[in-house]
Amino acid sequence: MIRASCSLLGAVLLLLCVGSLSAGVVDFSPGLLSQIMKRWGGDAVERLQSWRATELEGVTNRPKAHPALGKEELQIFNLYWNKVPYFSDQKHWGVDDYWATPVETLASNGADCEDYSIAKYFSLKELGVPPESLRITYVRAMKINEAHMVLAYYPTPDSEPYILDNLTGKLVPASERDDLEPIYSFNDDDVWAAGAAPFKGKASQIRLWSGLLVKMEKERQM
Repeated sequence: MIRASCSLLGAVLLLLCVGSLSAGVVDFSPGLLSQIMKRWGGDAVERLQSWRATELEGVTNRPKAHPALGKEELQIFNLYWNKVPYFSDQKHWGVDDYWATPVETLASNGADCEDYSIAKYFSLKELGVPPESLRITYVRAMKINEAHMVLAYYPTPDSEPYILDNLTGKLVPASERDDLEPIYSFNDDDVWAAGAAPFKGKASQIRLWSGLLVKMEKERQM
């Protein structure tokens, strides 16, 4: 879960500009796999290869005439990432708030709500889903009274989004998740307050997001 210190918008809208990553997040270099093997062992490499196979299958099976993802396709990736065991950042990484790359999430075999949402975001982008159809969304989970993060997928620009969430395997439209109170959301390009137009500025102003993109670029260059 998101720590109280980063649950407010003002605590995370900071610093720098970092460009968006291109596709190819499952094109693991030999250098990256070697580093993963040294740090986390052979099982970690197998988990990465499983992700790559799932992505390739998803690309192969996508109907070319229908660019929007169907509910079944969304559910595949929602449940795939939800199977990663949950750990708090403090327990897993030894810090209060850490946004892991999808590679780190799978290799370490642990995640919290930010990590699930980030991994789903990049998995769907890898399938060719444009960033404007996706929003990583901060919410308050009312049942547990905690800040939380989910991924919203918009089949069309004006449609109601589906919510991909690690708290439940049930994939439903946002209107059916009255237990979630939106705070703000972002993608590669913009940041939105709940029910508002994009803020001035870019998602790269979010410090942890910028740091995440830097880490992913380093992984690509190994």
